[in-house]
Amino acid sequence: MSEYRAAHRYALAMIGVAEERNEVDQVGNDCRHLERLISRSRDFLLFLQSPVIKAQKKRRILDELLRGRVGDTMLRFLFFLVSRGREGLVPQILTEFFRLRDKRMGVVNVTASVAVPMTPAQEQRLIERLEQTTKKTVRMKYILDASLRAGFTVRLEDTVWDASVRHELENLRRRLSGGSA
Repeated sequence: MSEYRAAHRYALAMIGVAEERNEVDQVGNDCRHLERLISRSRDFLLFLQSPVIKAQKKRRILDELLRGRVGDTMLRFLFFLVSRGREGLVPQILTEFFRLRDKRMGVVNVTASVAVPMTPAQEQRLIERLEQTTKKTVRMKYILDASLRAGFTVRLEDTVWDASVRHELENLRRRLSGGSA
């Protein structure tokens, strides 16, 4: 089974248990805590991925490291992953958990690349238009991209809307050189 499929299945199981126990917010916070720990400590990630460290020792270390910092549901889930030898998938499982949670909550993550920072009014208008288009709540992330010169591009999953001057100039160049736009 591919790592993505396995991570997806474990994330589905985790969100299912969290929903049954009415702990989706708590498990989400625990996932954020683990994400920060993994991003700040390469040693922790290597520990999770190490096939040399025995499961019993990993359980003991995880218990000492995380008890009181994450909820019981998350700790038991990590122990379960260790018992199955799948603790190396934790980063992918966390990513997939957030994607599934957002989907169930009707939230879509959008990235806007902008040439210059937008005003709060412009940001709000863009978010409102995207929410009307998607019929979902939009969580926006902005990235400054000086190569755009002016305008912006918006990435929503696999769709890109390009309202940049660079894109318009490229279209104009193609039309003038005889190609279709």
